[in-house]
Amino acid sequence: MKPRQKRLLFAAIGLAGVAAAAVLITQALRSNIAYSFGPSQVAAGEAPKDHVFRLAGMVKKESFKRTGDGLTAEFVVTDTAQDVTVRYNGILPDLFKEGQGTVAKGRLAPDGVFLAEEVLAKHDETYMPPEAADAMKKGQEKSLEEVRKAAASAR
Repeated sequence: MKPRQKRLLFAAIGLAGVAAAAVLITQALRSNIAYSFGPSQVAAGEAPKDHVFRLAGMVKKESFKRTGDGLTAEFVVTDTAQDVTVRYNGILPDLFKEGQGTVAKGRLAPDGVFLAEEVLAKHDETYMPPEAADAMKKGQEKSLEEVRKAAASAR
């Protein structure tokens, strides 16, 4: 082989290696993406049925209960317009409590219960996860629209 052919061969091998690495990185990132949805979006069917996603909202007051072995917790996440029941098997964060913002990562079961793999809680009195704040805002906007429509139809 001539030196020019060797350089072209090495360049082609290098480009193929970079392309293969880019494909592998893209696939790894795509499989780890978890989009965030609020309870209203989940109830509307916008959340994926077969993929992991994040559920953000507030833990509804008086909805928390432990079942079975003491590690399984069940609670309701709300955005004031819709509610989604969440089931989590594990130790909850110390700051987790009713009436606080939370983000749960998991997938939706066929019966509509959200099976959480991970639950995050807010870390001080003034902080609310952005996902939970967005879900609450969208839920309140939807509630206001429903009230306006009801008022308009009552006239």
